Amino acid sequence: MEHKSPAYGVIAVPIEKIKPNTYNPNAVAPPEMRLLYDSIRADGYTMPIVCYYNKPEDEYVIVDGFHRYRVMLEHQDIYDREGGMLPVSVIDKPLDQRMASTIRHNRARGSHDVDLMSNIVKELHEFGRSDAWISKHLGMDRDEILRLKQITGLAALFKDINFGQAWRPVEELEIDE
Repeated sequence: MEHKSPAYGVIAVPIEKIKPNTYNPNAVAPPEMRLLYDSIRADGYTMPIVCYYNKPEDEYVIVDGFHRYRVMLEHQDIYDREGGMLPVSVIDKPLDQRMASTIRHNRARGSHDVDLMSNIVKELHEFGRSDAWISKHLGMDRDEILRLKQITGLAALFKDINFGQAWRPVEELEIDE
């Protein structure tokens, strides 16, 4: 079967049919949002929004491009110029794969809210994804995954971790001898 990248099938979608996902941990500071607006105002939309098409709801759920979507929502001049339509490339993947796609897109260019990233790791773990899978698909090393798991404070996230013997401070060792 021949693979065809989603970028070759960009479609124009009314912004009213596009919905943000509930898990994106990426944050863009106000100066960068102004820069994004300036970029879209000057150059137009040069990159499509990446979405999953939710057929039962007849809506497009954002995988990547939330801030480009926000620009149109928040700036009437952009909405009017584009006729309320956003360029969309559609991917058809299950939720865990879409979450991984979102993180890959974000990590290639942005920063993340630590608490939201911790929740992503927690949710992927609940989907049954291993640390190795998370590491491979989200571009994290095992130490980063461990730190994010610690933030959530959920013991279930550590069930597959083998812990070594604890160390004892030198002062305690001297007392025992």
